[in-house]
Amino acid sequence: AGFMVYDATKPTLGGGDWGTTWQAAAVVLGTAIFGWAASRLVWTGPAADPDRRATINPFTEAVPALRMLAADARLLRTAMGIAFFYFMASLAQQNIDPFGEAVLGLDKTDIGILLGILIAGVGIGSLLAGYWSDGKVELGIVPLGALGIAASSLFVFVAGSQFDPALDAKSQFSYWGSCIGLFLLGTSAGLYDVPLEAYLQFRSDRQTRGTILASSFFLSYVLIVLSSGIFYLLSEVLGLSGETIFMLAGLVTIPVCVYVIWVIPDLSFRFLLWMLSHTLYRLRIYHREQIPEKGGALLVCNHVSFVDGIVLCSASSRFVRFIVYADFTEMPFLRVLAKIMRIIPIRATDGPRGIVKSIKTAREALENGEVVCIFAEGALTRTGQIQPFQRGMMKIIQGIDVPVIPVYLHGLWGSIFSWRGGKLFWKWPRKWRNTVDIHFGKPMRNPRDPATVRQEVERLGAEAVKMDTTQNQLIPARTFLRHCKAAWRRTKVCDSTKTTLTGGNLLIRTLALRRFLAREVFQPEEKCVGVMLPPSVPGCVVNAALALDRRSVVNLNYTLNEDVLNHCVKKAGLKHVLTSRKFLEKKPYELEDAEFVFLEDLKDRVSTLDKGLAAAAAYLLPTSILERILGLQRISPDDTLTIVFTSGSTGEPKGVVLSHANVGSNVQAVDHLLNLEDKDALLGVLPFFHSFGFTGCLWLPLCYNVRAIYHYNPLEAKVVGRLCQENKTTILMATPTFLKMYLRRCEKEQFETLDLVVVGAEKLPTELAKQFEEKFGVLPTEGYGTTELSPVAAVNVPDHRSRDVYQQGTKLGTVGRPLPGVTAKVVDPETGDDRGIGAEGLLLIKGPNVMRGYLDEPEKTREVVTEDGWYNTGDFASIDTDGFVTITGRQSRFSKIGGEMVPHILIEQELTKICEAPDDEDDQLTLAVTAVPDDDRGERLVVLYTKLCMPVDQALKQLAGQGFPKLWLPSSDCFFQVDAIPVLGTGKLDLRALKDLATELAETTGAVHARSPG
Repeated sequence: AGFMVYDATKPTLGGGDWGTTWQAAAVVLGTAIFGWAASRLVWTGPAADPDRRATINPFTEAVPALRMLAADARLLRTAMGIAFFYFMASLAQQNIDPFGEAVLGLDKTDIGILLGILIAGVGIGSLLAGYWSDGKVELGIVPLGALGIAASSLFVFVAGSQFDPALDAKSQFSYWGSCIGLFLLGTSAGLYDVPLEAYLQFRSDRQTRGTILASSFFLSYVLIVLSSGIFYLLSEVLGLSGETIFMLAGLVTIPVCVYVIWVIPDLSFRFLLWMLSHTLYRLRIYHREQIPEKGGALLVCNHVSFVDGIVLCSASSRFVRFIVYADFTEMPFLRVLAKIMRIIPIRATDGPRGIVKSIKTAREALENGEVVCIFAEGALTRTGQIQPFQRGMMKIIQGIDVPVIPVYLHGLWGSIFSWRGGKLFWKWPRKWRNTVDIHFGKPMRNPRDPATVRQEVERLGAEAVKMDTTQNQLIPARTFLRHCKAAWRRTKVCDSTKTTLTGGNLLIRTLALRRFLAREVFQPEEKCVGVMLPPSVPGCVVNAALALDRRSVVNLNYTLNEDVLNHCVKKAGLKHVLTSRKFLEKKPYELEDAEFVFLEDLKDRVSTLDKGLAAAAAYLLPTSILERILGLQRISPDDTLTIVFTSGSTGEPKGVVLSHANVGSNVQAVDHLLNLEDKDALLGVLPFFHSFGFTGCLWLPLCYNVRAIYHYNPLEAKVVGRLCQENKTTILMATPTFLKMYLRRCEKEQFETLDLVVVGAEKLPTELAKQFEEKFGVLPTEGYGTTELSPVAAVNVPDHRSRDVYQQGTKLGTVGRPLPGVTAKVVDPETGDDRGIGAEGLLLIKGPNVMRGYLDEPEKTREVVTEDGWYNTGDFASIDTDGFVTITGRQSRFSKIGGEMVPHILIEQELTKICEAPDDEDDQLTLAVTAVPDDDRGERLVVLYTKLCMPVDQALKQLAGQGFPKLWLPSSDCFFQVDAIPVLGTGKLDLRALKDLATELAETTGAVHARSPG
């Protein structure tokens, strides 16, 4: 108010001492007016008696209000810091006139410009402080602002000292240097003041906030009045020049800066960490409000890299104390950092007493209302998956009513600070300022065990990856362009017909085919296109070309009969199906609603112009421009990439709609775990109509630096072995049935380069895994998924073993842990209630890999996908404390007999062990269990077999010896010998045909109504 009066009167007052006197008087008068108004708030407060306000004596009742401010040392220091800002602002404003006029020789108008520059700097500094505060109160900026005030004031002094009266004022360094210095002075002042003002309001209680703010204003304007007297003393009494006064202001600020750093060293250093983390990464913080404003809280976070603490510290709205291994806190530089940041050290080698001491320190911090963070895995993840949480966190919160807040860090795996690739630091960064997401979950009260907290962190990860997939536009076709260019002269794909393409050749052929098909074959409105090709280079080129043309591909299952195939064609609304004459010669088909387009016919029709333009685009155009020409930037992550029809094992095939984000997130997660490198080569024998083959054998090598070697028939074990040896294959994706054949028919030398074998689609017998490892030296790892999950949901990965750390990645008998960004839970099949860790129940999966839905079947989609995104797999499973998932059976492969759920798969596995001859080399399925209706028990078990190595009664006797309940044992008259067990083209059991055959045999023999044993 005082400065407003002064600015209004200044133009009419003239210069000299008279002007200075009026200036001081105006400031004093305005300050008195503002101080009186503020005192009304201070002395009365919001809850004061209205009748008493008129009788208030400000001068007798101001002291209690100031005492209220002084009662909290932090508030008092903050108010004094704000008052210092106003003191310096007043001094600078009063000094502008004599500095501009006497030092720089400027007229009144130009002096007004200097004042405007100073004020503009304050505005910029205030905005910058708000941005750097990042949605929280960040006192760590205050020392930077104070240091800036000191430095810029001294810079103004140096600039003013260089003025030469003989030269034009505006052409000198003094003028422009002064402008820069004043702007930086204002900017620094804004950085200094805004965090203090925010903290004053944040720290003060809501009931007394008005009184606290008014008291602070009272102190500020007292110092404004004081600044007028000091300025008069310096300029009039002592006769100091304007630049000298700026120098003194800078020198006075230095001890203030030192004091601030001494008072809040932790917050000052935290802000430096904030600057460092935001320089290296682009941070996105979600739900930071879950951290309580006051009181203790325990943050529990996944541990991905060495900078996790720095990132999390800068993301929290409150200061966080970290529990860290003592070995790190004893390093020379880190020792100082640990002391400043009040790290809680812990060392297992100190024995129980040392651990108890660390736990006690953490408990005391929580009881004192501080925020503590623990990385409950106990070590950095070496596999990329969340490791088991240690029980120490439970001892910290035992008996303390504090919230446990799960936190998930996403985006740091693969950085130089992580263990991806088996190296720490010694690798090139993926890119500068990679995006890192920090997700804070809902507070948990009194969690049952560490595994429960781990599961919540895992669920946060699913949300994080899903959001990241959408925001980062994870489009496989765009990734394909980049990796083809990166592998321009390196082999990218080849097959058993000796066709080999480098990344450059693959991209050129794909672009040429896309151009021709769009012009000559497809209509603009034709969104879905069928493909009927085996795993091969042509199949790869066709799928990639359709993706670049922004069309949805439908790879048709050529093992189906003609009626079912035409059902799929009609369901997808296909008009064209790309195939090969040579391929159709082996199994002819007639299409009712679509026409075949033969690749042999297209070969000569693709013009030289098509090839030339494709080559020029692939070689000359930057990827970003090529993407725009192809329109790939218009693809939404939720757009359909493919429609995959299910096997139809339980009924008619359903069209599963998978988006770009579904497949893209799945291949990204697989790469996340497998650490794919340029030297890797993947043997692709799984058909593209199978979701495992489409994602794992097609788009995984297309989107990452790995070669793909294709063969159309996975049953030709000798060819597969030869291809593996010739191409030095390192990765094999197959099914247990295929592994069984390779084990018997391939030589050890053919698989000697393999270091990773991933199997899925059916359960991997433990004995088969051990036999394969014994012969070929590599342990097959089992994964789990469904077509609806794009398809991988969980997988075992190789264990990490080193001298210091062992982290389990594989647990035989399980399907592994969920993929990064995927979460699982088991629920009661009747009520849907979460059964938690260790209990068996219906398995639900959530993540960015969950399908968009079934094609044109919204009701069936709603039956399996809940509103909040959980997919009902139809499988029964349990999740152990380490996060490994064990599949115990399929819901459709359970029978309810006498009110009890009886698992077909478990009985089938035991009977197979009992009844299969050890020297049997037949790779065909020999035994299967299903159920038929029964009047007495609801259902009864039926066993179909092709051959047994012992009589049925003897087999049942051995089965009973395994400890199964009598209710679970099939009766001897329900064993039926058949010529072959019904299977699908994919090798999976045809459950529908199996049940139909069992029902027919049971009705024929009259076994349907026989009573079950027991």
